[in-house]
Amino acid sequence: MSENFYLTEESVTAAEPYEYRSCGLEGVFLLNGVDRHEHDGEQYVSIKDIDGLHVAIGKYIVLHRKALMPKEIRFLRNTMDMTQAKLAEVLGKTSQSVARWEKGEHAIPASVEKLLRAHFYAKCVMSEEDLRVLQDLLLKKLGELDAIDEIDTRPVQFALGEHWTQQEAA
Repeated sequence: MSENFYLTEESVTAAEPYEYRSCGLEGVFLLNGVDRHEHDGEQYVSIKDIDGLHVAIGKYIVLHRKALMPKEIRFLRNTMDMTQAKLAEVLGKTSQSVARWEKGEHAIPASVEKLLRAHFYAKCVMSEEDLRVLQDLLLKKLGELDAIDEIDTRPVQFALGEHWTQQEAA
């Protein structure tokens, strides 16, 4: 079982932490931002800014969890509003691989897990357009590397201007 973690929203409405099970994760408690209602003897709960909450949970998972659990992989994918096929494309894997990670049938490779974490975080802090441009550039460059048959052993040159940049050999 995963350890408990608490997230704080803006307004305090609950007398005790609310266990938020609807996200599909265990051990997520909300200290506030929860409105509890009773109607015809039934208890109802509404959560303020649920999209923002899911981003906050995702950032916590990405930055604080040692290894991603299957439910956390699914949560991150769903929070990014991606299908298994789309996530597989971004990670350079198959949709079957993503499905197996989410079911706990196979462990996600460490390098792919790091890429998933970086992609989630970038998606949270970058605009959709900037993220799309960056993703397209990276996929193009990685595709170009896949097409190379031999290892390039030529020296590479860098120059410092405003930032360090790679320079073409003269």
